[in-house]
Amino acid sequence: MIHDPVFIVSVLLVLEGFVLWLAAQPRTSAWFNFLPPVFWIYFLPMMASSAGLIDARAPILGMIIANVLPMALFLLLVTVDLKAISRLGAKALGMFFCGSLGVVAGTLLAFLMVKGGVGGKFWSGFGALSASWIGGSANMIATREALGTPDNVFLPMVVVDTIVPYVWMGILIAGVRWQEAFDRWNSSDRVVLDELKMSLGTQARPQTLLTMPGVFLLGVCALSAGVAAKYAAGYLPQVKDLFSTSAWTIMVVSLIGLGASLTPARRLEACGASRVGYWVLYFVLTAIGAKASLSDLGTSVVLISAGGVIIVVHALFLLGAARLMRAPLFLAAAASQANIGGVASAPVVAAVYEPGLASVGLLLAILGNIVGTYGGILCGQCCRLFS
Repeated sequence: MIHDPVFIVSVLLVLEGFVLWLAAQPRTSAWFNFLPPVFWIYFLPMMASSAGLIDARAPILGMIIANVLPMALFLLLVTVDLKAISRLGAKALGMFFCGSLGVVAGTLLAFLMVKGGVGGKFWSGFGALSASWIGGSANMIATREALGTPDNVFLPMVVVDTIVPYVWMGILIAGVRWQEAFDRWNSSDRVVLDELKMSLGTQARPQTLLTMPGVFLLGVCALSAGVAAKYAAGYLPQVKDLFSTSAWTIMVVSLIGLGASLTPARRLEACGASRVGYWVLYFVLTAIGAKASLSDLGTSVVLISAGGVIIVVHALFLLGAARLMRAPLFLAAAASQANIGGVASAPVVAAVYEPGLASVGLLLAILGNIVGTYGGILCGQCCRLFS
């Protein structure tokens, strides 16, 4: 068993790099169509620790999670284009937040339904899952740290977060055949789609070439933001089971990232901020995976059914909102995938419904990244009240 911190970090980096390399190769990329790279980045370190290769109790794992995660969050949020999101308009934003509210309501209902079978300790796991289904993987990991989700609770939630969204994405794509019929029945205001095409245009992010000076600059900025957030968190009030130093650190560094996105610091994307940010986030995920155990998978089947309940409530909220606002089915589908899926899949679903509006799905998913952590923490605390 490896106990040395340097060797543990090396193993984690090798596993992360190997998975990302396979996912980028044309011959092997199809292997990840159902179980995405982020799942294997979590699962392989867990296998390594379960097999006795890595010491799951090594202090370095906790240090990676506590100190590197804030850096990843800063890099992912500093590139956000808040002005572009504001141009989405009231209907698109309204549909997104109704979908997010549906996730929170569905999570509370699902937790009440299954807590007798899985135990009240899963309240923080449901909070982490709701964060992912409002925003994305970064929000799930941040909320896990903020709520102090135990490893044996987090692992089954990762399984749910991997399986259920892919099933739901397939349903959403299949639903495009009913788009015209739904919009006629709903008397949908499709003029809003023309307005979106005019105001947004294309929002594709340019590919950036990573350089050593650029990566060094990103490291300095991210480290400074992380240190500042941890320093500020030490002066904020600690409330048992509600606001810990870790929770404050996550929330403060998120605010620092968003604040910096309104300044010239947003140009850090030219150095590859979001790209490096995801690499750093995946490294944190390897450390979380190394602390887990295969024995924690037992409750996944029950929790997958709970995930189905969340999706049903989320869908009902969106359909109700579409009816009230006379919103096209496109906005319901794009908002749903922005919540449940994320930045990788939301533009795909949006383009299936309206080929010229993939950017709407992307921007809504980015909005999810902004609010997902806060929504997940709030949802988790609500679940705690019923635990």
